[in-house]
Amino acid sequence: MSDHKEIHDRVLNASNKEELRDVYSEWADKYDHDLLNEMGYVAPVDAGRLLQAYLDDKVAHVLDAGCGTGLVGEFLYQEGYLNIEGLDYSEQMLEKAREKGVYKNLSQGDLMVRLDIAENTFDAVISVGTFTCGHVGPSALGELVRITKPGGFICFTVRDQAWEEDNYHAEMEKIEKNGLWKRLEERTEDYIQDDGSSCKVCLYQITA
Repeated sequence: MSDHKEIHDRVLNASNKEELRDVYSEWADKYDHDLLNEMGYVAPVDAGRLLQAYLDDKVAHVLDAGCGTGLVGEFLYQEGYLNIEGLDYSEQMLEKAREKGVYKNLSQGDLMVRLDIAENTFDAVISVGTFTCGHVGPSALGELVRITKPGGFICFTVRDQAWEEDNYHAEMEKIEKNGLWKRLEERTEDYIQDDGSSCKVCLYQITA
């Protein structure tokens, strides 16, 4: 097994947050090269384009939740969005994101607990590669709703395996039934081409 596939498998099979943090710390230096050049990671661009289709305001306050090394932030910045913040669990990944120079602010945080962010802070939140196996679960969607302004957008991907195993659809329907958001788009797209995985790419608008 190649090195990039081996470390990717360790990420997907991490048994706790500490193990996941350690693997990402180890992978940070080669993360972009491995995912983009070796594995065909297309989800950041697909999700970024979907958000772009709805978010016309280029000075909108955007959070890249689970930003990693900044692949999504870099795409949005190149498309003219200049007011982007990033949040991630791994300090080493945040250091790589900081080197790209595309974020107004970067902070460390855990999406599975309440964030130190006020309600109704962001015009849009995008989260790519975070809702996947061994990572953040569907309960974190409520926290993204809390920090997004009414009328704002939440765009996120969910890896196909996690979508089924963690029953994301039930959590998303519950939020909708509570009148907190409405679905605008939900697509099935390639996730990582090298391993044949797909993902749901979802876009919701906050209604309350």
